[in-house]
Amino acid sequence: MTLRNLTILGATGTIGVNTLDVVARHPERFRVVALSGFNQIERLAGQCRQFRPRYAVVPDAARARALAALVADLPVEVLHGEAALEEISALPEVDTVMAAIVGAAGLRPALAAARAGKRILLANKETLVMAGRFFMEAVREGGATILPIDSEHNAIFQCMPAEFGAECRAQSSEHPAPRPAPRAPRLPAGVRRILLTASGGPFRTRALETLAAVTPEEAVAHPNWVMGRKISVDSATMMNKGLEVIEAHWLFSARPEEIEVVIHPQSIVHSMVEYRDGSVIAQLSHPDMRTPIAHALAYPERVEAGVPWLDLARIGSLSFEAPDTRRFPCLKLAYEALQAGGAAPTVLNAANEEAVAAFLAHAIPYLAIAEALAETLGQLGTAPVGSLDDLVAVDAEARAAARALMARHAAGARRGA
Repeated sequence: MTLRNLTILGATGTIGVNTLDVVARHPERFRVVALSGFNQIERLAGQCRQFRPRYAVVPDAARARALAALVADLPVEVLHGEAALEEISALPEVDTVMAAIVGAAGLRPALAAARAGKRILLANKETLVMAGRFFMEAVREGGATILPIDSEHNAIFQCMPAEFGAECRAQSSEHPAPRPAPRAPRLPAGVRRILLTASGGPFRTRALETLAAVTPEEAVAHPNWVMGRKISVDSATMMNKGLEVIEAHWLFSARPEEIEVVIHPQSIVHSMVEYRDGSVIAQLSHPDMRTPIAHALAYPERVEAGVPWLDLARIGSLSFEAPDTRRFPCLKLAYEALQAGGAAPTVLNAANEEAVAAFLAHAIPYLAIAEALAETLGQLGTAPVGSLDDLVAVDAEARAAARALMARHAAGARRGA
């Protein structure tokens, strides 16, 4: 049994809290070295008190002072800013980094962990959506390992051929084997396609003509999962599944046509892998993020996660259906962005973050989210990108463009009212 020393980025969010729940069940296996949080300073202070990390990181000096006052009696060094996030992601004594900061803010810490050759438990979609090529290059060059935390990608990982996981075990050893050179996207031998399951969110059966009236409160009420507000809206629009399609492309070397989305309302089958002999292998469990977190934390071993055992007889039936792109236009936009490549996925992600924030603030209606994404992609989706700095610039430009579009639409709506 290996003692793993952890940095948990985004410790106060849903993934971070669930990670610490699993860690607390196995104190002989895991030691928390560093934590980071954003706004929930009291929660972060409580985590510091329970897990006694060496470092705690917050965004700015004001929040650092507030946290330092709460943990003044503890041997915790409080740091702040993006450079500090990168520092705790590359600490020599840390071997495993849970990358769970939501949004584009999680990109640079994840890159720092990759360059430092860490075992990265990747829960941040935007790292691969925004900068998949650059991140995967950093993983190869640093000899890092990626273990996916999204329930869907973790399920796919578990359903892949044994040699796929064997490569990760080699990379996780004390003397990692060299990463293979970049190659054209190609699924592992014998695999025909990936089947990504989606719950369909809260509006799967809602009448199309009523979607214009959807409120933020309705959109964040997911029927199966307990998640943050932003990702809950992404689930309602199925943008989260679109982002996962882009992630799957990078994680499993799959072409867009080799990734199919299937709606599965029960959220019991978390994804599937179809083989060329006609076999389909699926991973099933309760919709609880502690299952994929525990899998990745202990991989290749298995540990108890605190999740109820699955009772298929009680569940009774599992159903599947194709997604309707009239209801979920964001999913179609994500496929188009992946096909286009270059700046398009970065633009899509940036516009979506801005549009979802505006919707949650009651500044735009629900259907304007997809409209803002389509218009921003039309403006900037073909922008040239040759470096990470180019992507960062495109991200900023896309955010500004999306905000401007939404402001014009809002002004037009007020004039028409």
